[in-house]
Amino acid sequence: MLAPIRSATSAHASCSRHALSASRRESRAEVLLAADGGAPRRRADKATMPVQLLKIIKGKSEPPLPSHLQREDLKHLHAGLDYTNKYFQGVVILSYPQTKLGDGTDFFKIVLQDNSCARIDSINILIYGKMADDCAKVIRNGDTCIVAGFKLAKSPTAREDGRHGCHLEVSEEAGSDIYIYAQPSTTASETASVSVAPKYVYTPLNHLKDGTIVNLYGVVKFFKTPYVSKGTDYCSVVTLVDQSNAKLTCTLFNGNLDSLPKIYKIGDIVRFHRIKIREYNGQMQGITSAGFASLTFDGTVGTPVVPRTSSKAYTFMDEEEKTIEELRIWAASNLSISGPAAKLSGVRPMLFFDLTCQLVGKAKVDGSSFLLKVWDGTKCPYPTWRIPVEARDLEGEKILLHRLRNLTVDILVYDNHVHLAKSLEIGSFLRIYSIHTKQASAENGDVPHVEFHLHGGTCYGRGIGVLPENHPDVKELKTFLESVELADSQSMDSMSSLELDSTYNSIADLESQRCQQLSVTVLTDHQDLSNTELKTIRNSRAPQQYRIRAKLRTFKPQKLYQSVKLHCSKCNSLQEVPNGDAFDLILQECAVIPSNPELHSTSWYESVTWTTQDQKQRKITIHFVKHDEMLLYPEDTLLMIEGGTSKEIWKLTRRFKCVIPVRSTKNDLELLDLSAPFLLQGKVKYYGCKQCSTPKPIKHLSSLAAEPRPSWEPTEIAQVLGIEPLQYVFIMKFTLVDGTGALNAYLFDYEKFFQIPASEILSNNFLQQKMQMTMNTLCPPGRKLDDLPWLECFIKSYNITDGNKQQVYYQIFDTTVAEDVV
Repeated sequence: MLAPIRSATSAHASCSRHALSASRRESRAEVLLAADGGAPRRRADKATMPVQLLKIIKGKSEPPLPSHLQREDLKHLHAGLDYTNKYFQGVVILSYPQTKLGDGTDFFKIVLQDNSCARIDSINILIYGKMADDCAKVIRNGDTCIVAGFKLAKSPTAREDGRHGCHLEVSEEAGSDIYIYAQPSTTASETASVSVAPKYVYTPLNHLKDGTIVNLYGVVKFFKTPYVSKGTDYCSVVTLVDQSNAKLTCTLFNGNLDSLPKIYKIGDIVRFHRIKIREYNGQMQGITSAGFASLTFDGTVGTPVVPRTSSKAYTFMDEEEKTIEELRIWAASNLSISGPAAKLSGVRPMLFFDLTCQLVGKAKVDGSSFLLKVWDGTKCPYPTWRIPVEARDLEGEKILLHRLRNLTVDILVYDNHVHLAKSLEIGSFLRIYSIHTKQASAENGDVPHVEFHLHGGTCYGRGIGVLPENHPDVKELKTFLESVELADSQSMDSMSSLELDSTYNSIADLESQRCQQLSVTVLTDHQDLSNTELKTIRNSRAPQQYRIRAKLRTFKPQKLYQSVKLHCSKCNSLQEVPNGDAFDLILQECAVIPSNPELHSTSWYESVTWTTQDQKQRKITIHFVKHDEMLLYPEDTLLMIEGGTSKEIWKLTRRFKCVIPVRSTKNDLELLDLSAPFLLQGKVKYYGCKQCSTPKPIKHLSSLAAEPRPSWEPTEIAQVLGIEPLQYVFIMKFTLVDGTGALNAYLFDYEKFFQIPASEILSNNFLQQKMQMTMNTLCPPGRKLDDLPWLECFIKSYNITDGNKQQVYYQIFDTTVAEDVV
């Protein structure tokens, strides 16, 4: 029997939809034909409801669909066509929580999947008004839905969620209908007659076929923690292996974070039910399909077989434990699951590692970065960078933060990780993947300072995972943390918050006075040298090294961005950083050179060409570098571009890891004039020395693409392309005084003195402000000489011969600005 859902026209729909409804209802009424093919008829609201439940009886729909409706396949949906008499049918693979739009209109979104074997086989359905409320009450995953009388519009999330380039918009006001074939429910009598659970068949990874929906087991070889796509879904990527030595990479989308697999480490074992297999570039890939479900198990041999899942109902047979144990034993001897040091006490500079820790503090730094203060009960063996934030901006218990001051480290997280970092609760236990420890002092420093960074993107699995309280690693960590003796615990526990605030303020005042009286710089080497007066240095012969204590009277250039230059370490030349106009001109000159079609889509890159819509109708060609015959994710991808403008290139650098501007020759792609950057990464342009470089054809990059994990580091790219890279440096002149005399000393620094990379200063407002604050501390504007802070630093003298005249110059070295200044 037909079970209609009765509904009235929504009183909450927006004015724009009311304006549309009158014309759409009238036009639709004119084309709806009676069942006998007679004259046009209008829909009688009491006879035909916009949302209806149907049944399949003997292979036919009961009641039947209106005869005027014609089915449209997914591949034939194109924007701009009239779909008044068309319907689309698919299975519900995803539904989002019902919500309201800004104007109060009810909104409900589902995803339908058709039964085609095409690469893109699902589409978003946006339902508005009273129809949204009706559908949200009855539609469930796995139901078959028919959407009729819809409007087709371009989907803004297609690139992120991998679905159709358009979405369907439906509402009662627009004259749409939705028919639902609900999955049959199991009655009490039917349940009683079922004595055994269904037996599932699991497919080995080497037997997967394109277009099939299968169940499978696999060991996690690589994964990315779930992250928010630019649409409304969460996305997770996992690569699986099994005893067949085959590999399967799965891209999983879901609007509910808890519905994605709960993977915590490489070596975990997953069970996927109803995952769809598709072939792309000769390799099998897995994607979510209708009814997708997953279980995750710890892959450690000997641990209990306990599934991790958010589902309240699942089937797990006794014989499946044997499958898991077999996979554990196989993985233990065939899969490398031991990563780098996972304790703070074991870290060293220039390391990428995963850290299990507890969050004790957090703070906003700027728009693109966020601070996490964490500890794991062990002490980092190196001095660590303390990120400067206002005390009022730091969340966390002040007493505990003070007690843990010698055990916590500051981790700076960037870009796509900021949203999650803001939502983390103080006290939660985290596993942070692929943290980068960066050495912030000179190469020959005895005691290097270490910074902890979680860079943007998801390359190499970068991300943050929250571990549950019952996780074995959390239980072990909590037990260990409880045994750690904390500094000053008794005295700090007895202090009131008011006394504590006063103590912090006093400490801050004393530290500020100490910086003024002693020094705002730190010496990183040569501690055996004693201080020498400037008068003595000026009367001594060069070359020599000295330790001095002086004040910074003036510095040049006053406009700090002018201090950044490009330096070639091979020929020791210096040059100004080219401005954007020069780059634009080179690109315009190269744009007239047509791309050579014979150089498109080789074995190691894939090419795409299109024509711009402006008056010039330029042709732009992009070559995407592949790895193992597969295109990588954007954050891991190097691409080459022909015919683009600088504006178009900068747009690409926001999404892709590296961009190389190139032009075609008869036999190969080649770099542009070295007046242009040979590489763009993030917001940094990388230049090569014209005098010392011998550029090679682009085909030499194929050797990097063939590496197991191509990192696309600028130095490696420069080496294979025959480029001698220019390095960004700070060049400044300091006038130093100490009461006995004055001298001019030059600062020649990459990133040690200011603890800021010179390569990033021109494109990062936060770093520019940080550098300006540092200089205001070293040389406060408007202060008398007696009020200036002291600088302790090393300088070395050297001779420069200009014609027949020899002059002595001085350069600052092995000195860095104190952490509490920057």
